[in-house]
Amino acid sequence: MLSRVADSLYWMSRYLERAEHSARLIDVNLNLMLDESSSSADLRWQRVLTALGNPKGFEWGGDAYLLAHLMTFDGENPSSIISCIMSARENARQVREQISSEQWQQLNRLYHDVTRSDSNELNEAQPSDFLQAVMAGAQLFQGVTDSTMSHGEGWHFIQLGRYIERASATVTLLDVYTHQFWNQPHGVVEGNEYLEWIGLLRSCTAFEAYCKVYTADVSPERIIEFLLLNEEFPHSVRFAIDCLQSSLEAIHGEGGKRRAAPLTRLAGRLQSSLHFGQVPEIVDQGVSNYLKNIVRQCQEIHQTIYALYVHYSIETALAG
Repeated sequence: MLSRVADSLYWMSRYLERAEHSARLIDVNLNLMLDESSSSADLRWQRVLTALGNPKGFEWGGDAYLLAHLMTFDGENPSSIISCIMSARENARQVREQISSEQWQQLNRLYHDVTRSDSNELNEAQPSDFLQAVMAGAQLFQGVTDSTMSHGEGWHFIQLGRYIERASATVTLLDVYTHQFWNQPHGVVEGNEYLEWIGLLRSCTAFEAYCKVYTADVSPERIIEFLLLNEEFPHSVRFAIDCLQSSLEAIHGEGGKRRAAPLTRLAGRLQSSLHFGQVPEIVDQGVSNYLKNIVRQCQEIHQTIYALYVHYSIETALAG
């Protein structure tokens, strides 16, 4: 596969995953405003910005709806939801012949729905409707991709983009919450802190799945275990890295193992730490340190993917 094609498929998927994650995070925190004081609102929206990487141009000024509006509709800011969807569509347009007609139609539909929407839709009346539509559109694209595109090399580059973005976003969000609320990991939280941890689970579409495993007994330690180490939940970090590793193995195949050895080691090391990790060990070494280390490893995997499959030299290609 041409490097430009792999690059466009990879980023198309990353941008859509990022748009969906941002929409969910904004939606959950707008809904939580019904149960908060003004002081907790300040902390909550600062936390949202930190979880999204403190994008330039977005600042908490005391108006949650204004901030949500900017994070959604500011086309001049590359971190906004509308910018992510526009970038995803542009990447898809460049590789139109590599994706199915159904994929293009769904992404094009989402793009037009977002760009022609009146930004006043995101107001105090029904902001959730618009954000839910963005999430549904991104999820529908994922389903269309899996059911209409051949699961060959191009499909696997789409999976790489989806799951490295998902793993990084989930770990960053976890790090923000544990930094602020890791007070009683073994106890049952109460009051406003209970709502905050529920908000974290909902931000990862994990509340119902968590309750099926642990009931509604919310504790930081169990939340960390579920979102990091659960092997079955699609938004857990372990699940994402397992899928990423499977796609990497499919891409380099038998003939490219020597060339891909550095990437295999990086992804395998991270996968093993999640397969065999236990929460008490994570707590002993420091939860924040453990999470930051995962983010660093994801960045290294991304850089190595680029070195091997996008910005590679002729010598590197021949070495495979």
